[in-house]
Amino acid sequence: MSLVFLVCAGTENKLSTLSDLEQQYRTLRKYYENCEVVMGNLEITSIDRSRDLTFLRSIREVTGYVLVALNQFDYLPLENLRIIRGTKLYEDRYSLAVFLNYRRDGNFGLVLPLFSTEILSGGVYVDQNKFLCHADTIHWQDIVKNPKIHPVVVPTNSSVTCQKCHRSCNGRCWGPKADQCQSLTKTVCAEQCDGRCFGPYVSDCCHRECAGGCYGPKDTDCFACTNFNDSGACVTQCPQPFVYSPTTFQLEHNPRAKYTYGAFCVKKCPHNFVVDHSSCVRACPSNKMEVEDNRVKMCIPCTDICPKGKPQTGFAKTQALKNTILLKTIYFGLRQSYIGTKKESKKHLWNSPWNP
Repeated sequence: MSLVFLVCAGTENKLSTLSDLEQQYRTLRKYYENCEVVMGNLEITSIDRSRDLTFLRSIREVTGYVLVALNQFDYLPLENLRIIRGTKLYEDRYSLAVFLNYRRDGNFGLVLPLFSTEILSGGVYVDQNKFLCHADTIHWQDIVKNPKIHPVVVPTNSSVTCQKCHRSCNGRCWGPKADQCQSLTKTVCAEQCDGRCFGPYVSDCCHRECAGGCYGPKDTDCFACTNFNDSGACVTQCPQPFVYSPTTFQLEHNPRAKYTYGAFCVKKCPHNFVVDHSSCVRACPSNKMEVEDNRVKMCIPCTDICPKGKPQTGFAKTQALKNTILLKTIYFGLRQSYIGTKKESKKHLWNSPWNP
């Protein structure tokens, strides 16, 4: 497992689309090129068939949801996506939503390369993707952590033009080739395994902190971490600022302490975040104020009434400016047909006979 990940911010535009499809593609590429961890949602919408999307292969993790809608391309290169955390859900239900993707001309539809992915929270919605193949040969129960709790809405019959899985895939694949088999890491495990595995035997159990699978039994052999990544090891929590000493019978400063930043343990918070206790946060809560000590911005409790009207700092200031620019761009550049498209798509989503 890599010890350093390139992090990028996600989006929350849902079906909002820029009027210029060229700009839509450039914006997508600007957000996610060379990105490995998406802090937020991965939204891929209104991309036409001729675009190069190979830059998406670098993405390994998404903390929010993945939305793929209103596209015309054939192949979505997310082969290296290992975990969708679902800290935010599309329409408050789905970690993965794939709908209304197809070419307006031709007989080939979208291919979803879900090689070894785990969805920690939220369900799956796949519908109205003309000519979509192999949605029913993906073993979704192996991907969704709690399929009994979260809805899995997927068509049960593939297009008649689809090719069958390669014989080496045992009927579980996302494409017809030998290298497009789905790697099962949960439903094939021994009963003694507490989570994922890399084989059918008791000795093939992954560490309990692994997500998406593993290539060995140690906490450093995980494809992704269920909770936190501490310098390549998957842990339940990051090293805390204070530890109990059985010698002095008191809490003492921990020289190996780290801050929590998303699903990572870091020695320093990013420059546009502030420290609140042992975590990197976007802005201080209402009962705390931001101060700077030894060039470290941190939140401390207000002694009386927290000061009002202070300029935004840290991530909040940066994000507010980005959101203002983005909203203005979208407002002046939306397609005239967008409102009708969004209403129809949302109506379709909630009125589907598969929607519980």
